[in-house]
Amino acid sequence: MSRFVERFAADLTEAGMQRMAARVFAALLVSDAGALTSAELAERLRISPAAVSGAIRYLSQVDMVVREREPGSRRDRYRLYNNEVWYETLTRRDQIVARWESTMRDGAKVLGPATPAGQRITETADFFEFVQRELPKMLERWRTQKAEHRAAEAREAEAG
Repeated sequence: MSRFVERFAADLTEAGMQRMAARVFAALLVSDAGALTSAELAERLRISPAAVSGAIRYLSQVDMVVREREPGSRRDRYRLYNNEVWYETLTRRDQIVARWESTMRDGAKVLGPATPAGQRITETADFFEFVQRELPKMLERWRTQKAEHRAAEAREAEAG
């Protein structure tokens, strides 16, 4: 399990996430409850409480993790924001891509469409426009597939 956590954390780090945040996120992802205390995270990952705190702060700011109070305790538990964290992340990325496309279009106007740089910037803007157009369709197909998969699992469970 720890090998998977470290491998996935390395993938997330390579994609731009802070290293400790990636490790904490991966540890929460593989926990059965999807939630752990700071002490549990520190123990599992063999990191300091301060490292956990910094990672949780970052993950909370980007809406990947939420803090909740353990019933009857003063200890906080940290859990994944929801089971659709990837869907939510891609949805937020769509907003970023829209801004990038707009900036690229403005840049292409400034550089001029006939210049090599202007052509490169225009192609980048075209790509971002394509991603914006296709991403909602892809996410809808994902939701449909997920619903169909869950319905099939429920039918199998009923059948016995």
